[in-house]
Amino acid sequence: MLKIDVEGCSSFVNKAAFDAYVEKALAAFDVLQGGQGAGNDFLGWKELPGQVSESLLRQLEAVQADWKARGIDLVVVIGIGGSYLGARCAIEALSHTFAKQLSGKKAAPEVVFAGNNLSEEYLAELMDLVAERNTAVVVISKSGTTTEPAVAFRIVKEHIEKTYADAAQRIVAITDARRGALKTLADQEGYRTFVVPDNVGGRFSVLTPVGLLPILLAGFDIRAMLEGARQMQQALAVRDAANPAVQYAAMRNLLYTELGKKVEVLVSYNPKFQYLGEWWKQLYGESEGKDGKGIFPASVNFTTDLHSMGQFIQDGDRIVFETVVNVKESSRSVVIGSDPQNLDQLNYLAGQHVEHCNAMAALGTKIAHIDGGVPQIGISVERIDAATLGEIFYFFEFACGVSAYLLGVNPFNQPGVEAYKKNMFALLEKPGYEERTAELRARI
Repeated sequence: MLKIDVEGCSSFVNKAAFDAYVEKALAAFDVLQGGQGAGNDFLGWKELPGQVSESLLRQLEAVQADWKARGIDLVVVIGIGGSYLGARCAIEALSHTFAKQLSGKKAAPEVVFAGNNLSEEYLAELMDLVAERNTAVVVISKSGTTTEPAVAFRIVKEHIEKTYADAAQRIVAITDARRGALKTLADQEGYRTFVVPDNVGGRFSVLTPVGLLPILLAGFDIRAMLEGARQMQQALAVRDAANPAVQYAAMRNLLYTELGKKVEVLVSYNPKFQYLGEWWKQLYGESEGKDGKGIFPASVNFTTDLHSMGQFIQDGDRIVFETVVNVKESSRSVVIGSDPQNLDQLNYLAGQHVEHCNAMAALGTKIAHIDGGVPQIGISVERIDAATLGEIFYFFEFACGVSAYLLGVNPFNQPGVEAYKKNMFALLEKPGYEERTAELRARI
């Protein structure tokens, strides 16, 4: 089970101050659990681990079985933000790093992602791949009109329709239950559909079909993931000062408010967690960055980034604190051998596991960064597997709700995201934006 350690902050904050913030976090916990806070109509994610029905799981598995029977070896998942980051995080974490390069028949289709940018080169290169593979599509959008995924889906859909007689069976839409352009199209064309619940925002949607279907199609155990999340849900439901979500929310807000630590860096020592950082950044950035408030979320992967970003963290402006996700057990074993010449001077490590070196690098870095003025929160998990990912997803989601309420903002809206869209629509001369188009043209 996931555990938290705030001792790496003890030389920066005293116990009385932390205890006071724990009390504030418990009050925020009560707001979240009582459903009385701002945005309380978007709390459906809280109960998801125990509410995903067997019927829904069988429907998801039916898509997997059907596409396997059709020989599909490439699935394009189209979505942006929370509509793809959770799935990508899980797939990257659970996949063999070099699965694409390894020879032999793959047990599951390759899952790639589109609709998260407007790069013409990216889409053109995606279509190079799609043209060579037996392809199906999962398109994720509540409205069906969000520009980035809508553009990608139009282009990929055209290829699917021109190439395959069974085109409609190769497209799954995850969208609103009743309305929207994508729902209308799915009904017209006969696509299989799954619902994005009305009371679950995109960045909290990884345990809905938004995340579950791509993760399943990639060959991973979504039942184990849901069970891990369910166990974490039970653990976090206890109103207690030792609740890890309460402790995390309390410490990060104390560091931000009282010590001016404006930047939180999520650290991992395993490259499989690169996209955990990307998912976490959206979750916390979009949930807390509003009303002139918020901790700026950044992420690094050590030891790689110790040779770059490590310099700033060690010696730069003291606005940073770290949250380090530690994995206790490696799933593989590699031992360093002995070399008669010892030209690389590594014989002192002969017989040691590489992961032991990684652990000592993490410990040495912790001491160096704390000595350099960087508080460190530790989060530890046993291993990287589907159940652990479920724990991590639910922990960070729940802690985000507590932390945002403690900060005094609505965790579940994102008004700032709309500003760029209005300007983009106007500059693209979308009908209905004529007045804003003229205003922007005069400014550029």
